Amino acid sequence: MGRRNRTRQKKIKYCDYSLFFLIVFLLGFGLVMLYSVSAYNAQEQYNDPLRYLRRQALAAAMGLVAMVVISKIDYHIWIHFGGMAYILALVLCIAVLFIGSESHGSSRWLPLGPLQFQPSELAKLASIIFLSGIVCRIPKKIGKFTNLIKVMLLVVPIFVVVARANLSTAIIIMGISIVITFVASPKYGQFIIMGIVGIFGGGMVFIFAATYRMDRIMIWLHPEDDPINDGFQTLQALYAIGSGGLFGKGLGQSMQKLGFVPEAQNDMIFSIICEELGLFGAVCVILLFLLVIWRLMVIANNAADLYGTLLVSGIMAHIAIQVILNIAVVTNTIPNTGITLPFISYGGTSTSFLLAEMGLALSVSRGIRLEGTDHD
Repeated sequence: MGRRNRTRQKKIKYCDYSLFFLIVFLLGFGLVMLYSVSAYNAQEQYNDPLRYLRRQALAAAMGLVAMVVISKIDYHIWIHFGGMAYILALVLCIAVLFIGSESHGSSRWLPLGPLQFQPSELAKLASIIFLSGIVCRIPKKIGKFTNLIKVMLLVVPIFVVVARANLSTAIIIMGISIVITFVASPKYGQFIIMGIVGIFGGGMVFIFAATYRMDRIMIWLHPEDDPINDGFQTLQALYAIGSGGLFGKGLGQSMQKLGFVPEAQNDMIFSIICEELGLFGAVCVILLFLLVIWRLMVIANNAADLYGTLLVSGIMAHIAIQVILNIAVVTNTIPNTGITLPFISYGGTSTSFLLAEMGLALSVSRGIRLEGTDHD
C-alpha cells in the first residue's frame, strides 16, 4: 500500500529579531559616541569623565528590560489603558509648567529626588496608545472629515500644553497623530486640506510669534550675525560637520566637543559624529535609522489587526520625525529647537521610553503568523 503525501498549512510564530538587534546596535554605538563626546565636558564640570555614560547606560539597561518585558505582553491589553495614560501624561505635562525644573530657559523636567523625569516623553507614547485605540474602534467612520477633525481635536489639549515648553515635541505628537489617522483613513484628500490649514496656521504663528521665537527664527536665517551668543552653537556645529570631511578625524579626535559646541552630548551629537566619523559615518547612522523604519514598516504591514498596524505606524512616525528634526536642526535646515537623536543623544527618559516603544513594536511582531507547509 503506497504512502499518501498530505500537505497542510501550519502557523509559524514570528518575532522581528532584526529590529531587536538593530536597536541593540544603535544603543551600543550611542554609548560609544556619548563617551567620546561627553568625557571632556563631564571631567571639567563634575570631575568625572564617566558621569554621562554611567547615567545613560543605566537608562539603557532599564529600557532594555522594559523592551523585553513589553515584547512578551499581548499588545491588545494596552488598548484598555490608553485613556488613563493620556490623562496621566496631560496632568504631568501641566505640572511641569508650575513645578518643573528649568534649563536653558524652558521647564521640561519634573524633579524626582536625585533623578529628573520628562513627561513629554510619556506624552508621545501615551498619544500613540490612546489614538490607536480610538481610531481602531471607528475605522469606517474615520473617512468622514468631521469625524477626522473630532479625533484630531482629542490630541489638541496635550499638544497645546507641551508646546508651551517644548514646541518640537508638540510637533512630533501632532505628526504621530496625523500618521495614525492617515493610515486608517480611506480618503487622502482631507489630509491635503489639513495640510493647507496647517501651513496657514504656521504662517500666523510666524507673524505673531513670541519675541524669543522670532529671535530664534532670525538667528536661524543669519547665525553669523551673532556668532558669540545665540548663533554660537549653530555655527560651531556647522564647523564640526565641515571639518570632518569624508572619513572624519577619527573616533575621539573631535576638537569642537572641547567646549566649542555647548551640550554636544544632547541635541548636537550628530555634528560630532560628522566630525569624528565624517560623511561616511553620518550616512551609516542615517542608514541604520532607515533600516529601523523599514523593519517597523514591515511589522505594520503584516500586523494581525488594525490596532497593531496603528501602534507600529505611530512608533515609526515618532522615530522618523524625531530623526529628521534632529538632523535638520544640526545642519541648520530648520530653526534650532531642543530635540534629541533617538538612542544616541544623552537623555535617560527619552531612551527608556523609546525602548518601551520598541518593545511594543516587537509585541505586535509576535502576533504575526507566517504560513508554512507541513508534509506527511
